[in-house]
Amino acid sequence: KSNSFCTLLVVLFEMETKAVNNIRCLAADTVQKANSGHPGAPMGMAPISTLLWGETMTFDPSAPHWHNRDRFVLSNGHASTLIYSMLHLCGYQVSMDDLKQFRQLGSITPGHPERHVTPGVEVTTGPLGQGISNAVGMAMAEAHLAATFNKPDATVVDHKTWVFCGDGCLMEGVAQEALSLAGHLALEKLCIIYDDNKITIDGATDVAYTERCVEKYQALGFRTIVVENGDEDFAAMRAALAEAQTPCGKPTMILLRTTIGMHAKLAGTAKVHGAPLGAEDIAALKTRYGRNPEEHFVVDGDVYEYFQAAGKRGAAKRAEWEKAVEAFRAKYPDEAAKYDAYWAGKLPDGWKDALPRNSKAVATRKASENALAEIMARAPWVVGGSADLTGSNLTRPGDAKLVDFQKETPAGRYIRFGVREHGMTGVLNGIDAHGGLIGFGATFLNFVSYAMGSLRLSAMSEHGVIMVATHDSIGLGEDGPTHQPIE
Repeated sequence: KSNSFCTLLVVLFEMETKAVNNIRCLAADTVQKANSGHPGAPMGMAPISTLLWGETMTFDPSAPHWHNRDRFVLSNGHASTLIYSMLHLCGYQVSMDDLKQFRQLGSITPGHPERHVTPGVEVTTGPLGQGISNAVGMAMAEAHLAATFNKPDATVVDHKTWVFCGDGCLMEGVAQEALSLAGHLALEKLCIIYDDNKITIDGATDVAYTERCVEKYQALGFRTIVVENGDEDFAAMRAALAEAQTPCGKPTMILLRTTIGMHAKLAGTAKVHGAPLGAEDIAALKTRYGRNPEEHFVVDGDVYEYFQAAGKRGAAKRAEWEKAVEAFRAKYPDEAAKYDAYWAGKLPDGWKDALPRNSKAVATRKASENALAEIMARAPWVVGGSADLTGSNLTRPGDAKLVDFQKETPAGRYIRFGVREHGMTGVLNGIDAHGGLIGFGATFLNFVSYAMGSLRLSAMSEHGVIMVATHDSIGLGEDGPTHQPIE
């Protein structure tokens, strides 16, 4: 038995290593052919990607939008060849020819991942930190829908949100705003895997970034797990992923120490971040791995089998979930009808006719409050709040009888975003991307500029996000020009 177990471990290690080497070569080939892109992060994160996609996540390439799939967000969107490679290997509708068209006009493999362009891509990322805020929104949506619909004898919402991010993501303010909110809300289905390679475009991160991240994220309310060798220690990575799935009442941050551009000539340096490796370096890489240096865009058959087996397991889980939903429909028909209405993503028929007709002049924010009261009464799937300006924005109408979304009350529909305009908007994008809810946020029109990065992505990605911007006139008065949106 001992010999059999040891043999199994050797076979497993060989399969992991082969899969990692295939990913690294595929990413290098993809960037080289385009003569543009970022090979470093995909090569460094190939080991954790192998375990996450090959063993851990629940997904079904044949039904990429099924409700109870795990969500994956590549916040470090410049590493797009990594997600495209994983989607291809796992059996999504991303072909080898699509990889060869990386960064070409009209392809489904653009330079940074884009929602509605590539099957399996949940959100548009690239501007760093945005994906983290989107993922927080996804985890909030999951928590709210689970609290709303799950019963002691019926579970229809139960999945995780996984995020890859890099040093640059965690330097961005939008990410810090969202992470602070995630810790406060104790979103335990959220797991962030931080590619701690200590390199950005300018060089080593210590020229500008020397935070004690373990202590910092513990203080924010995260469970932290450190993997010292994310290049080769598959046992430690597997243990970290297993621990991340164990409920603890907190979101999880895995700090994964990796080498950017692992095994490339310039591995561990900024020069491998955002430029092709070059034909000579790629040939040396393939030779190191025992592969033919003259062949390009080649994947071993057993590597395809390894990753596509994960998709088949996901398909089986989807079938089980569909049976659970049918049982839910039979036992709770009214709740099932409500569940369908949530996922339709539309306002109910007649909502326009229900809007109040003000008989006299009222402030626009008061008219907005009156409209929200009617809409929220008719559409319980509308959720949202304000960036700490509830009493000024008038976004919590008394008639709606709203309960706050807090860690103790995730079924609550009113979100206290705090003074986090940018994070709020990124979170709302994630709520929309998750599905099942329509989100709104609010601030003064003058402070919408704080949220502009997320607002731009909301428009580009066609997110159905509602923004309430009050105090929109020079008539604002005594607050003066700092609060007036008109120059």
